[in-house]
Amino acid sequence: MELDLDISSLRFDGSRTLNLSDEPTRIAPLYADKLDFKNRLEQYRVEIDALQNMMYAHDRYGLLLIFQAMDGAGKDSTIRKVMSGINPHGVFVYSFKSPSSDELDHSYLWRTNCVMPERGRIHIFNRSYYEEVLVARVHPEIVTEQQKLPSELVEDLSALWEQRYEDIRHMEQYEARNGIRTVKFFLHLSKDEQKNRFIDRIDRPEKNWKFSEQDILERAYWDDYQQAYEDAINQTAATQSPWYVIPADDKPNMQLIVARCVLHHLEQLDMHYPRVDEARMKEFANYRRMLEAE
Repeated sequence: MELDLDISSLRFDGSRTLNLSDEPTRIAPLYADKLDFKNRLEQYRVEIDALQNMMYAHDRYGLLLIFQAMDGAGKDSTIRKVMSGINPHGVFVYSFKSPSSDELDHSYLWRTNCVMPERGRIHIFNRSYYEEVLVARVHPEIVTEQQKLPSELVEDLSALWEQRYEDIRHMEQYEARNGIRTVKFFLHLSKDEQKNRFIDRIDRPEKNWKFSEQDILERAYWDDYQQAYEDAINQTAATQSPWYVIPADDKPNMQLIVARCVLHHLEQLDMHYPRVDEARMKEFANYRRMLEAE
């Protein structure tokens, strides 16, 4: 099943420069109605599950999916909708919030490096090490006051961000050279749609728990965040670890596009189920006869 959309138009792999203000937050629906959306998404999940099972048996590749977005863009629901029904033995989700005191006593990549994918598995990062060049850049006091870095390392913050981009590029390249592919999604939400979703969280009791006053305060930094995302994507987009800028104002559309991207990258892996040689096939035949004779 194919979407009426070329996902390469959303891909940034270093071959072109992202200007985030030029990228749409909404496109024409890729589904006819709710039932069509449900059927399309289910078909993608079936195909993703089959390829993940093969990846697990093949035991050579791992896949890291990173989700970054402004608050309210739908990271949680997209991960849940796209990956529900995939074998839970092969998919693990990690959410990264403010670092703990123990995490702050390590270098900034430590907490995510501890849970990088094993071969045969898909790991999903709901936020990630990219927070260190996003929220930390918008609020540099996180670096200067909380991260316990030596003073000489934070004297020139412009140099520090460049160093972190370089760290991330090298780390993702290292993972790729070891069979761990990284695919990164920026769920591109408009400021107006974020406002509507925050109001919905206030108005609906079952969503009140999602609302935080901090969400409102952070809206004042909207332009700063957009610039931080644009710079981070341009600085870290690479062939082996591309970014996809996904229109996020229409959640079903967004979920279909993400599912198609995940499927695309699984299809690109040179995988197969372990092959059995002729001698082993003869052993199987013998074991089969033994079982049938019981």
